[in-house]
This record gives sequence, structure tokens and C-alpha cells, in this order.
Amino acid sequence: MKVFKYKFSKLTTGFIYAGLALCVAGLAINIYSLVTSDIMSAQNPVYPIIQHALFFLIPIILLVILISLLVSSYYSIDEKTLKTSFGIIKSKYDITEIETIILDRTTDKLSVFFKSGTFMVIVVNNEWYDDFIDALCKANSEIEFSIKSKEHDDKDDNEKDNKRK
Repeated sequence: MKVFKYKFSKLTTGFIYAGLALCVAGLAINIYSLVTSDIMSAQNPVYPIIQHALFFLIPIILLVILISLLVSSYYSIDEKTLKTSFGIIKSKYDITEIETIILDRTTDKLSVFFKSGTFMVIVVNNEWYDDFIDALCKANSEIEFSIKSKEHDDKDDNEKDNKRK
């Protein structure tokens, strides 16, 4: 099984780390609030207990989600399936359903097209594109692979311009 780590943009990674910091700060503020408040002196102590429980639950859930994004975001390819994992969200695709792989050099994106007409854009390091393509083609030799290059597009555009004139 080949595993390819998901590549987050710098902005997304920054937002994830900022979210982690906010979760930790929220938990610290909640602990301070819990220690300094006197729940039993409230007229009805049930409401402050529910409030504190929610104020702990929400940052903990967000902390788990954000950490899972950093740790468990990847693509894996074995003999029969292409698995995607984006944190706690996981998907499986049958490799026999993959029809075409297109590497677009103009946008620097790798796309996988399925027989059902759907597609997905693979977000990994550019250096791993060849290994990713090789792993998919090794699992299913019937997958078509093509490269859309910058030079090819320029020629097509010139031909279209000549046809219009």
C-alpha cells in the first residue's frame, strides 16, 4: 500500500494552527472560570453545570477535528482501492472505476476521472505526482494517462485563432 500525505496550503495550515491555539486558550479560560466561580451559590446550579460542560465539550471536539486534519489527511492506494482520508472523513474508490488521470501542467493539478463522470483533484506535493500516477497505473493497467502541457495549449489556441480568421 502506497500512502501520499495531503498537502495543505500555507494559509490553511496557519488557520489550523490558529484554531488549535484558540481551542487551548478556550480550555484554559474555561478552567479558570470553573475554578473562580461558585456554581453552588447559583440559584439553580444545573444551568452553570450545563454551560461549563458545553464550554469544555466544544473546544475539545474542535481540537480533535483539527489534530485529525493534520495527522490523518492522506491518499492511499492498494491493489483494489484508492482511499482518501481528510481528518475524520474517509472515502473509498474502486480502482477499476477510474477511467483517466490528467496531469495539467498549466494549473499544476492532478485530476482523476471516474467512469461515472465524476472526478477528484489530488492535492499532494508536486514531486509525488509521478509516484501517485505509477501506483494507480500499477493497480489498474487500463487507466488512461495524459499530460496537458503549456506548449500544447499555446498551439491549440493559435490553431483556434487561425480558424476564426
